[in-house]
Amino acid sequence: MSLWRGKSPLILASQSSARKMLLANAGLDFEAVTADIDERGIQAASKLSNPREIALLLAREKAKAVSDCYPGHHVIGADQTLALGSRLLNKPAGRTQALAQLRDLAGQTHELNSAVAVAQDGRILFEDISVARMTMRGMSEAELSAYLDAAGDAVTSSVGAYQLEGLGIHLFERIEGDHFTILGLPLLPLLAYLRSEQLIAV
Repeated sequence: MSLWRGKSPLILASQSSARKMLLANAGLDFEAVTADIDERGIQAASKLSNPREIALLLAREKAKAVSDCYPGHHVIGADQTLALGSRLLNKPAGRTQALAQLRDLAGQTHELNSAVAVAQDGRILFEDISVARMTMRGMSEAELSAYLDAAGDAVTSSVGAYQLEGLGIHLFERIEGDHFTILGLPLLPLLAYLRSEQLIAV
């Protein structure tokens, strides 16, 4: 039984398996639609450098782009950035880039900035961002290579070359932040908003 009470089906502007899992586990029926936007182009044009502002911008743009194609629907957009100090990391293009990122992250604390936005008919109704601080343990080249061998192609599907819900958990010694932020969707503030608008049943 779905808890969604909106007049039109809820839409997630993402094909992220983690985000889809979080919404489904929360009892929400939804349709997943890819947001066809040029993320790097939008980021460059904005001239923003703050990782949190970039995550919010991209979450908004994804939600608005899909909502323009689905009149009347509530559309959830989400984005996540990884910041190591002032440096912003993107998804690695392959194993070589993944290894380079892991070398830089090993023994350091980085931040995951997860943003969510809800749009309807091209207008942003709600947005929020949350931050998790992730401390990776120090690792030798042999340990990094062993992790990359075990994780395989999955390392190219997320920033930082890890998925915390999988083998990536072995890389860390300390985590500050909630599970939903780490997986890329600030779920508690999102549910609070939907509840305040009487869009969900509980």
